[in-house]
Amino acid sequence: MKIAAAQIACSLGDLDANIHKIRDFSARAKEGGAELIIFPEMADTGYAMPVIQACARPWSEGAVPELQGIAKGLSLAIISGVSERAGASIYNSQVFIDADGKVVGTYRKTHLFTAAPIGEDKCFASGNQLTSFPFGGLRLGLSICYDLRFPEVYRTLAIEEEVNVFILSSAWPFPRVEHFRILAAARAIENQSYVIVSNRVGTDDGVTFCGSSLIIDPYGVTVASASTDREELVQAEVSEEAIRSVRSKMAVFAQRRPDLYGGRAS
Repeated sequence: MKIAAAQIACSLGDLDANIHKIRDFSARAKEGGAELIIFPEMADTGYAMPVIQACARPWSEGAVPELQGIAKGLSLAIISGVSERAGASIYNSQVFIDADGKVVGTYRKTHLFTAAPIGEDKCFASGNQLTSFPFGGLRLGLSICYDLRFPEVYRTLAIEEEVNVFILSSAWPFPRVEHFRILAAARAIENQSYVIVSNRVGTDDGVTFCGSSLIIDPYGVTVASASTDREELVQAEVSEEAIRSVRSKMAVFAQRRPDLYGGRAS
């Protein structure tokens, strides 16, 4: 199947403008034959903590119903980073909507980036559960931005939930662009799985994002990639056969030594 990743800039606090852009990129992906499109972190509000605090809404309102309408109208599955207000808490979340417009999965970012000037911990509550979902014979594992620095997340998803396609919605900043590319490739290679990354471009509240959205296959080969500074749509075929092929040639999962590592996913 073909999966697309949208690399976009967002308008801070302007839900209508951001939804319009999501609709446009989704239509382009559908025309290109994609069955699923990924959008970046906080695609509904933009990535600035004061704006998110002001604009986050419960999922019965705001972006999610709009995304459901886009997905159903185009018969296209969508995964997007979105704000989520639940009671007194706000979460940095992803929503997974199928081609019928139904919410079939959600994920709340488990690792919050606390360094200045961002300080996600001042805005968000952290999630406490890893999540994965079947999709067209594959199994997708969701993750958001800073999660990429924690290989335990991806190993746990690969071993305990049999994930073979990792999805990352991100607003990764420019100073660490090389970390971004290297870590994404490492997660693909060590888990013999696809990694599909949708990252932001543009600047929000003084933070400039590094783009470089990409699709990496289970061999660690980048099969589609975007620039560092332009809005783009990248897409590629994702194949169960490619996953089986690399895993049959190097049986790293069967040859693990969890008795030495101190945990199943170590």
